[in-house]
Amino acid sequence: MRLTIKGIEEGKPIPATFAFAVPDPEQHIRLSDNRNPEVRWLDAPSETRSFVVLVTDPDVPGVADDVNQEGKTLPADLPRVDFYHWVLVDIPAEVNLLEEGEMADGVVPRGKSPGQTAKGISGINGYTGFLADDPDMAGVYGGYDGPCPPWNDEIVHRYTFSLFALDIPTLGLAGEFTGGQVREAMAGHVLAESSVTGIYTLNPDLL
Repeated sequence: MRLTIKGIEEGKPIPATFAFAVPDPEQHIRLSDNRNPEVRWLDAPSETRSFVVLVTDPDVPGVADDVNQEGKTLPADLPRVDFYHWVLVDIPAEVNLLEEGEMADGVVPRGKSPGQTAKGISGINGYTGFLADDPDMAGVYGGYDGPCPPWNDEIVHRYTFSLFALDIPTLGLAGEFTGGQVREAMAGHVLAESSVTGIYTLNPDLL
């Protein structure tokens, strides 16, 4: 199964168009275009009944106390956890294209509603929890929201776009389901998978 993320090459920086935020010399960061990239795939198994798309950053600090704090850095050896940027399930078997900007076009304060779309069912992404204490941004974040790693992190973050072909038409998930719940639900049902990993940083010392 062949997966192409238009504009993103394996191991190369992700274009700012697809990011939640970009560097800003005066205030560290500012919001970006936050468009989902075009996702296209070919040669799925003939038995495929549905697809799943997950976008995961495995490099998010497990403890957020020092994230984006002046005078502090997040060391490279800090424990890291998965942060999901896109959770889309029950993509019909006849679909093989998600167009650029189809699932996200700009940052939406307080988030976008999860649920049924024209090409599957959106779960929630990690910004739902990360921004929960921000009075201007707190909300439920469904669909795609792009990279915004801590600007004081000593490591460049990786973002893996993964496609899974499943032998069932639906995972039976609804509401505010997470990427972790998707992985549990599709265990034992994956016929094939493919991925592309890009990188991104907001740390001016790593650019």
